[in-house]
Amino acid sequence: MTTKTPIRVAVTGAAGNIGYALLFRIASGEMFGKDQPVILQLLEIPVEGPQKALKGVAMELEDCAFPLLQDMVLTGEAEVAFKDVNWALLVGSKPRGPGMERADLLKDNGKIFIAQGKAIDAVAADNARVAVVGNPCNTNVMIAANQAKRLPKDRFTAMVRLDENRGRAQLAKKAGVSINDVSDLFIYGNHSPTMFADFTHAKIGGKDAASVIGDEAWLKNEYLPAVGKRGAAIIEARGLSSAASAANALIDHVRDLNTVGAIHSVAVDSQGRYGFAEGVWAGMPVKTTAPGAYEVITSYEMDDFAKSKIALTNDELVGERETIKDLLV
Repeated sequence: MTTKTPIRVAVTGAAGNIGYALLFRIASGEMFGKDQPVILQLLEIPVEGPQKALKGVAMELEDCAFPLLQDMVLTGEAEVAFKDVNWALLVGSKPRGPGMERADLLKDNGKIFIAQGKAIDAVAADNARVAVVGNPCNTNVMIAANQAKRLPKDRFTAMVRLDENRGRAQLAKKAGVSINDVSDLFIYGNHSPTMFADFTHAKIGGKDAASVIGDEAWLKNEYLPAVGKRGAAIIEARGLSSAASAANALIDHVRDLNTVGAIHSVAVDSQGRYGFAEGVWAGMPVKTTAPGAYEVITSYEMDDFAKSKIALTNDELVGERETIKDLLV
């Protein structure tokens, strides 16, 4: 029987598809460990339909009889959901509707993440960490972190782990090897089709991935677009966006941020590293130095091809920042 103090975990969009795929795995101990009790603080839109669905999800969580699940809070108010939380998982965001311009999507989500960033900074625990999944996640985390006056910016991260997982899986499939044989595949830039899955430093069985694959044209012209557009391909095939794989990536993201020595892809404040503009939030490799803390690995030298890909995704991130600059006050 564990004697650890429960940690409080907020999840937004908790009754949505990703939330539904995520909550049971958190409650079972897959994110924080099999001996770590949790209290789930679940936020949904404060209208009848989503709140009713949230109650149904909570009923199922109760019926699983998870020993680690100490309590649940169900709410439509950000200040209640984020009260004293140690981790805030910002999964919910406004999806792009038919005919909606990307600029409008960015601004609509910006308003959501301004409110959530302010609430987290006001009421979360002093050691709170924030992981943003809701898209466009790089710009949403920039907006949320911009609201923080009490919490440092390095507490805020966005998820590019799904892209890393997709990239590793595609390399393993092409090489005919186990996923465990693929390492050092990191994601640079935006969580969008412009992101750069850096195969130039990846390893397969400890060897240079490009030499193992032996097909540079495939890597540049097929592999990179396949990873970048994988989400769209899943929507085309399934009729719904990635949910279980996104939830799984968030488990990986948070677990590795709590595992000292883990090396993985995270979207962080660029601080001008790897040629990114100051102030944008970009995927890059990090090493976890203490539970919830990390340092960016800056030792990878980029060739001209890699630099050109990073420039493209940087341009997109700068454009997104420009679109919502009036929200960054």
